[in-house]
Amino acid sequence: MKILFTSDYCEGALPRIMERLQATNMVQTVGYGEDEFCAQARDYIRQACECPDADVHFLVGGTQTNATVISSILKPYQGVLCAESGHINVHETGAVEHGGHKILALPSPDGKITADQIREALDDHFSDANHEHMVMPGMVYISFSTESGTIYSREELTAISEVCRGYEIPLFVDGARLGYGMAASELLEGADALTLKDFARLADVFYIGGTKQGALFGEAVVITNDKLKEDFRYCIKQGGGMLAKGRLLGVQFAALFEDGLYLDAARGAVNKAARIREAFEAKGIDFLVDSPTNQVFPILTEEQMAFFDKDFGFEVWKKLPDGRIGVRFCTSWATPDVNVRQLVSAIKKL
Repeated sequence: MKILFTSDYCEGALPRIMERLQATNMVQTVGYGEDEFCAQARDYIRQACECPDADVHFLVGGTQTNATVISSILKPYQGVLCAESGHINVHETGAVEHGGHKILALPSPDGKITADQIREALDDHFSDANHEHMVMPGMVYISFSTESGTIYSREELTAISEVCRGYEIPLFVDGARLGYGMAASELLEGADALTLKDFARLADVFYIGGTKQGALFGEAVVITNDKLKEDFRYCIKQGGGMLAKGRLLGVQFAALFEDGLYLDAARGAVNKAARIREAFEAKGIDFLVDSPTNQVFPILTEEQMAFFDKDFGFEVWKKLPDGRIGVRFCTSWATPDVNVRQLVSAIKKL
């Protein structure tokens, strides 16, 4: 059987979460996220964000969360600015546009967009005499980490936030892999690493990913802009995201945030990815992008791909003009050290 490095949701859930779900299984609660477990998880998340006034809501999956948040914010004639490689533009089967809102994609070689790009897009729209005949940019979507495994620095995120606030449009951060991004930020930026407090301060709304970071399922939406809080539960329900057994989400996020488990598990995945990245570098392998997170994007020949395909699962990412192929190896909170050692050993045999 192959060792899978195809994604960060190949396994079930962190042992503590499974234990908590079992221990609370027969506890009776009210439904729809209004139970004591969800209340506790909300308190833990507000404390971690140092934002006592934040609204916290629990949804089941990333696509559902993105579509719900975006549709709750945009007016019918507005669209959302994002990187051309953004998850909402590439990997969600048009869910946002199915809801009636156009995605306004910006060029991006590394998965990130810049404050200057956003400012230019907004200036171009509103300075055009025909702007009322075009989709109005109504919000900005970025992901942390990005689809390419890259992360924003504090300076970059602050600049984007300032542009958005200058134009009075919301900034939404997709945090499906937020923990992996923060763990990588610690390694790169040290004391200047981005934290949950920073996202609560700089974004109008963001979410903390659970599905890819140790939960069975679930994402925690954090809304800090008071203008966006009203009636959000109506939007969740209309989008099919209000889980009757909402306590299942609360139990999981309480377990993740009661004592730092969320970030600790992410750090392990990032460190293991770094070992894989270093092994490829030692063999002179090029990369599609310089990703410091749990995703590694080496560029392989067809022969090298066939060599790895015998024993390992990975994802084909991009075919290059020279015939080589960019692939993705992805670690997670659950990746055993022995699997990393076996992959590194195979890389050394190239």
